[in-house]
Amino acid sequence: MYFTRRLIGMIPVVLGISFLAFMLVRLAPGGPFDHERRPASPEIERRIREKYHLDEPLLSQYGRYLSGLLRGDLGPSLKYRNHSVADIVMQGLPVSMTLGMCAFLFSLGVGLPSGFYGAARRGGFGDYATSLIALSGVCVPAFVVGPLLVMEFAVRKRVFPVALLESPIHLILPTVTLGLYFSGRVSRLLREGMIGVREAEFVVAARAKGLSEVSVLLRHVFRIGMLPVVSYSGPMLADLLTGSFVVENLFQIPGIGVFMVNSSLSRDYTMIVGLVLVYAVLLLMLNIIVDVAYRWLDPRVSYD
Repeated sequence: MYFTRRLIGMIPVVLGISFLAFMLVRLAPGGPFDHERRPASPEIERRIREKYHLDEPLLSQYGRYLSGLLRGDLGPSLKYRNHSVADIVMQGLPVSMTLGMCAFLFSLGVGLPSGFYGAARRGGFGDYATSLIALSGVCVPAFVVGPLLVMEFAVRKRVFPVALLESPIHLILPTVTLGLYFSGRVSRLLREGMIGVREAEFVVAARAKGLSEVSVLLRHVFRIGMLPVVSYSGPMLADLLTGSFVVENLFQIPGIGVFMVNSSLSRDYTMIVGLVLVYAVLLLMLNIIVDVAYRWLDPRVSYD
């Protein structure tokens, strides 16, 4: 029942987000046709606004948009002519999702062992070394890491291709660039979560039963220490799946992140609102999945 209520509760949340996004984007100065090559005459501008119903009151425009949204129509793009928002999302989202999922797996594959090792060697050299590496990954932004990786492994050593997405090997440098920051966050969260659990009563009882320290860490401490990482995984995966403008632009990957930024700069109203809704739905769905994972990892959690 809890998850049914959550799914039903998503409907008013998505509608509220669509209303706020629709109204806020129109408060920004400028319009979608202000950057044309030649200034349009007043008559042409009037006809264009009439064609896209921009001459109507805002509430009427939103009502028209909402009626299309309920039918699954995100509307036409005002910048990419002869393309609908749904067409562009279907074209760019799978690319961003592929890159995002690879970066997600990379961040877990690097962050979890690093955080586990740091918690197991708390106060020792291994703890300080992994913490330093994790903090470096968090502090150094992608627009610095990406060019360095390109210069070293693509230009100088010619190990990996520079850009585009023509084969699986093209994913390696973008995945590392995008996932390095999140791997540092995962490492820090797991370390702090495990350290907070190591002296809990059930862990002390497990040690008293004669379990080895490795068994205690793997079977008891790691499982509960993962909860902060699980909480963070929802929004992290939503961010990764919707793409990163910096990484996609740097490696010339035709994902959805480029459309998100370009539509904001060009005031492509329908594109902005459509991408916001895609992000919102992904975030809400992933948060429900996080709740399921919480219940599986910690039987003490109850949603009844």
